[in-house]
Amino acid sequence: MSRHHTRTRTRPPVTLALPALLAVAFLLLPLIGILSRTQWGEVGAHLTSPGVVQALRLSLFVSLWALGLSLLLGVPLAWLLARVPFKGKAFVRSLVLLPMVLPPTVGGVALLLGFGRRGLLGPWLEGTFGITLPFHTSGAVVAATFVAMPFLVISLEGALGGLKQSYEETAASLGASPVRVFFTVTLPMVAPGLIAGAALTWARALGEFGATITFAGNLPGTTQTLPLQVYLLLQDEPEAATSVSLLLLVIAMAVLIALRGRWTGTPVAARSAGAPATAGGAGGPCAEPEPAPGAPRPAAPGRNAAGTGRPPPLHATVTGFNELTLDADPGTTIAVVGENGAGKTTLLRALLGLTPRAHAELRLGDTDVTALPPHKRQVAWVPQDGALFPHLNALANTAYGLRARRVPRAEARREAQLWLDRLGVGHLAARRPAQLSGGQAQRVALARALAARPRLLLLDEPLAALDQTTRARVRHTLRTHLAGFGGVCLIVTHDPVEAVSLADRVLVLADGRTLQDAPPAEVTRHPRSPWVARMLGRNAWPGTASADGLALASGGRLVTAEALPEGSRALAIIGPEAVSVHRDRPAGSPRNVWQGSVREITAVGSRLRVLVGSAEAPDLVAEITPEAAAELGLVDGTKVWTSVKATEVTLVEL
Repeated sequence: MSRHHTRTRTRPPVTLALPALLAVAFLLLPLIGILSRTQWGEVGAHLTSPGVVQALRLSLFVSLWALGLSLLLGVPLAWLLARVPFKGKAFVRSLVLLPMVLPPTVGGVALLLGFGRRGLLGPWLEGTFGITLPFHTSGAVVAATFVAMPFLVISLEGALGGLKQSYEETAASLGASPVRVFFTVTLPMVAPGLIAGAALTWARALGEFGATITFAGNLPGTTQTLPLQVYLLLQDEPEAATSVSLLLLVIAMAVLIALRGRWTGTPVAARSAGAPATAGGAGGPCAEPEPAPGAPRPAAPGRNAAGTGRPPPLHATVTGFNELTLDADPGTTIAVVGENGAGKTTLLRALLGLTPRAHAELRLGDTDVTALPPHKRQVAWVPQDGALFPHLNALANTAYGLRARRVPRAEARREAQLWLDRLGVGHLAARRPAQLSGGQAQRVALARALAARPRLLLLDEPLAALDQTTRARVRHTLRTHLAGFGGVCLIVTHDPVEAVSLADRVLVLADGRTLQDAPPAEVTRHPRSPWVARMLGRNAWPGTASADGLALASGGRLVTAEALPEGSRALAIIGPEAVSVHRDRPAGSPRNVWQGSVREITAVGSRLRVLVGSAEAPDLVAEITPEAAAELGLVDGTKVWTSVKATEVTLVEL
């Protein structure tokens, strides 16, 4: 493999390689100059001289104070730039970058005019607090902070920008306040960017010269830092200046080497992708057996969603992109389906209070939570990827919502372990998300949401990322525990099996509005949307009702046994199993016969689905056995006849 890599390696063109080598030489030559002119035998004496030691101590004092001030002021500023939209953001970001491109001496003059004795703020500081910044150690700290803080802000803003907000939004839905989210989720996940920015800030503050000498002066023991000491030594002791310069060079290189490949500023989630979903990982030794039909539903551990007694029902009026009213009794599970862009996720985010696209007036029982922030609504959310916090293990993830609501640590961990045990992943409590399979991670995410004692549970395609075998096992677990959940649950899904097997009702959305809200059996028999019908595996042809059936929107006619008022809009539903496929025109009772050709053949379980295209009717899907397909000699492009009996067509008035 290495030989193959050597053969395929691209050789850089000379026109690019030569200037690049010259650039490296240009940057390297001054460093070689310092190393070659250093009197190695005298380095120890130079660095331990009283003036150098005093300047080094002062530099460390000033740089550490500058780092502290940068963290105190820069971290909130970076968060503001990364998370909050506001007018003038571009101007504020330009202000942050300005010290990085401004000549340091000009920065010193600006500090004098702002904080000096005759500056804008200086007289007030001196008269009110007795603080004089110029020609004082505090002035050196201010100068170093001014030039160094941008490194922290820019590095941390980049890390925050790369962090998916679903982690913070999920933490808020579990009951964590914004401040708690910031310190327990945001900062730990952007720690690499924060550490990188802090290291660069400290190194820049340690080497600051121009702004310091202009604003704070060059007073030994007060403002004369190590770079200023180098400047003075160049005049009288150039050999000592070279030794001190070597020290600063070594410190700078050590910082850069420590940062290389370790603190890249990338949020921890981007490097902690979980293991791929596998069938074995979904259940493992603790997978629960499929319950027998009619078996009693297990009760969930701990208190119910309202804390005591029966949890309240839900009433929501959603406006904006979504326009709908939603009511549900306790214990109801609603599957939300619709085409991409129909407003499914927007509906969930509106109920959470996380989107400006739609507004939800939400009432849970007697409590109107419309004006409450997300962390006070008791509405738990599980996004598509689960959003498990990568810096916490499964037990700490599950206990997060309980701890956010000030449940004592020991009690929170006990209840979290109970939930993990219930979902068959209790033996994985010490593992972090990166050590879990897709199925295991989804179980932990569900346990975390249920453990938070929500009154409303929102699941956004919780099984979409899993393979079929894992999805079946996790779906069984989800069904079992939703049966014991006393609150209201909304599940966004594109899977008809999930919609039918998990939900008590199916809410069909189109363009943000309710197209159908009915039990799964009713939606299966009489879908009011072509998209839903196709999702359920049915052929769906829109048209206008006529005396003998349906005038199809795409042209042609469909004869049906049932009739609707003439002129009404309707949807013809044809099950694929009701479509017959023939090589010759069929004789007998079928009233609907079309000639076409096979466009696609796919396997669905033990049967085959054949897509037939025709110039006389819309595309039609037929379901046949592999034996029938072989007998008919079906391949792509085969000319066939299809037929549907009038009694096999169901009309749904729209």
